[in-house]
Amino acid sequence: MNIILIFSNSVFLGLFSQAHPALKAFMCGSLSGTCSTLLFQPLDLVKTRLQTLQNNMHPGAPKVGMITVFFNVIRTEKLLGLWKGVSPSFMRCIPGVGIYFSTFYSLKQHFFQDRSPNAGEAVLLGAGARCVAGVAMLPITVIKTRFESGRYNYISVAGALKSVCQNEGPRALYSGLTATLLRDAPFSGIYVMFYSQAKKALPQEISSSSFLPLVNFGCGVVAGVLASLATQPADVIKTHMQVSPALYPKTSDAVRHVYTKHGLSGFFRGAVPRSLRRTLMAAMAWTVYEQLMARMGLKS
Repeated sequence: MNIILIFSNSVFLGLFSQAHPALKAFMCGSLSGTCSTLLFQPLDLVKTRLQTLQNNMHPGAPKVGMITVFFNVIRTEKLLGLWKGVSPSFMRCIPGVGIYFSTFYSLKQHFFQDRSPNAGEAVLLGAGARCVAGVAMLPITVIKTRFESGRYNYISVAGALKSVCQNEGPRALYSGLTATLLRDAPFSGIYVMFYSQAKKALPQEISSSSFLPLVNFGCGVVAGVLASLATQPADVIKTHMQVSPALYPKTSDAVRHVYTKHGLSGFFRGAVPRSLRRTLMAAMAWTVYEQLMARMGLKS
């Protein structure tokens, strides 16, 4: 964590010291998203593979879990196979996290310049910022999900975008929009609420100590676990719609399929790797973001 923060400081303090505050928030968010995406991409890939497993196994066959998928990817696609889809992940997260944090910063400065938002306002603040970023980056999210699923032989992100537009129409790039917003907006709202309230409860001596980044990371982990579990069903539905939009043109079609094939437990497939990734990624992104903003003299 300290290495990331030192590198981040050296890169951005000189380059953007005179930039607009919203641009500073964008750049801080982009760097925090870059670091967390690179580290936790394997968990996202395993989650996607778990959610899109073809269930042709006979009754009574052993269940396929996270560890099995993890080692199967290494065996069949080598170690670097765990980072399949990292290119579209970068293309989504670098601008996407930047858009999220710059929107969050701008909304907070506009509506809560003189005071801190309460719990309900924090939910709306986080959800609003996530909706803006989610809609803006959805086409890249669709491509990322397809890369990770292993069902498509795309060579590059640009080639994948071209293939989808030619074969399925541009509308396919926005498949799963409703499920994505139902997943991301509540996640961010719940996360920001728990994260901000946990930080408010910290004693003053901790808030002003050198251990603050570590404490912030811990608050982020707790908030991330709660938010991940609450939004897991929407993530499963979103994945099915984006991988197979022809089969599930409506959200209700994907819901019906998951429930019919797997029951209620199907809505929590991939919950462990997703919770790990989203929790650690969000905690790291917020910790790095807040440290960079503080270095630039801005209140995050």
